[in-house]
Amino acid sequence: MNKISVIIAREYSTRVRKKSFIIMTLLTPILMASMFIIPALVMSNKDKDFKKIAVVEDGTDLFKGSIPNIAEAEFVYLDNVKFNDLKNTFESAGYYGVLYISSEVIEAPNAVQLVSRKQPPMSLLEHINGSLEKEVEKQKMLSYNIKDLDQILKSIHTDVSVQTIKIDESGNTKRTSTTASMILAYFSGFLMYMLVFMFGAQVMRGVIEEKTSRVVEVIVSSVKPFQLMVGKIVGIALVGLTQFAVWVMLTGAIVTVTKVNLTSKNTTAKVENTAQSIIQTNNAVPVDQVSQASLSATQENPVLKAMDTALDQNWALIIPVFIFYFITGYLLYASLFAAVGSAVDSETDTQQFMLPITIPIILGLVVAMGTMENPESSISFWFSLIPLTSPIVMVARMPFDVPVWQIALSMFLMVITVWGAIWMAAKIYRTGILMYGKKTSYGEIWKWLRYKE
Repeated sequence: MNKISVIIAREYSTRVRKKSFIIMTLLTPILMASMFIIPALVMSNKDKDFKKIAVVEDGTDLFKGSIPNIAEAEFVYLDNVKFNDLKNTFESAGYYGVLYISSEVIEAPNAVQLVSRKQPPMSLLEHINGSLEKEVEKQKMLSYNIKDLDQILKSIHTDVSVQTIKIDESGNTKRTSTTASMILAYFSGFLMYMLVFMFGAQVMRGVIEEKTSRVVEVIVSSVKPFQLMVGKIVGIALVGLTQFAVWVMLTGAIVTVTKVNLTSKNTTAKVENTAQSIIQTNNAVPVDQVSQASLSATQENPVLKAMDTALDQNWALIIPVFIFYFITGYLLYASLFAAVGSAVDSETDTQQFMLPITIPIILGLVVAMGTMENPESSISFWFSLIPLTSPIVMVARMPFDVPVWQIALSMFLMVITVWGAIWMAAKIYRTGILMYGKKTSYGEIWKWLRYKE
């Protein structure tokens, strides 16, 4: 046992001192946090340039005033102006673009054009489309001679936003987000795939380097091949766990600090606007209205809403499960990679043995991507139990609240399979690590497995 600990310490210390390890350990959390923060920031930061848009109708004024002004744009309806004359001179007239509405728009919804020098933002196009759609529907309904149609449409207009709530058997409820769960599932599955494959390949390359340099011949004179293999696998596993622990802490710190700063700025602005409005009308600032403004600041900001949903996940269960599957998944594939490394003389000879190992990993990643859409499907269920794919598929299912018995069964099968894989890899490693100059085949490996000690 003392010899194994020496090997573990050597493998660990030599790798954590590398510049590449330090750089990736510090850089990866920034990239991971950016995956949560930057997309939300991009979606929330609207184009602040004010746009003045000329609206020209072709032989009709049915849509005059139908597109309301918004904070980012003003719509100026022009009379007695031809579209062909304005579309080349609108910029000199101070317009961002020209919106042309054909008289055929009621029958042909695509008979609308927006001419501009720049690509219009999606929010502006959605505003124009939505306004014109409502107006076209209104004009069609007017043909039925319905009395007080405007008042009826205003009274029946309702916005609906579905809030997903999960309730457990004891009646406790929890807010959920399908979008956040899907993003977390994709991220978890891909991260597990990357870690298992990356650190497993490190084991294989380390074994090949020691074998080709003949260093292993000196080492095995002092320790048993099994001890050498276990020490190398465990040492690199500790490197991975160290890196993962730093990633989790730094990523959580970055996301939390960003959330606090955004909440403070957004709440201050919201409260100031509310207080100013109340002062102008009532000369008093009710505490309940200011508190409501503070609460709505978080609810209205998509960045804060996304962060709240991400932080609201069951991390107390997700992180330990992820660590378990990383350890067992790594041990499973690292032992197989170590066996392959011991059976060949160079890295170019590993191709024929790598395919049976990489296919389950890639298959697990493919199933994990489908799990985002349907985590309760039979394929996702079975692949989360099969040990060769469960490290990737199960962590992808975790954001969707997997039943405890499924997690326990999957873990049990995983532990048994890891033990069997290490036993098999040790028998191959014991013989293959000292074999040189002979092209190894599957038949030869089968003979090594049958050798008796």
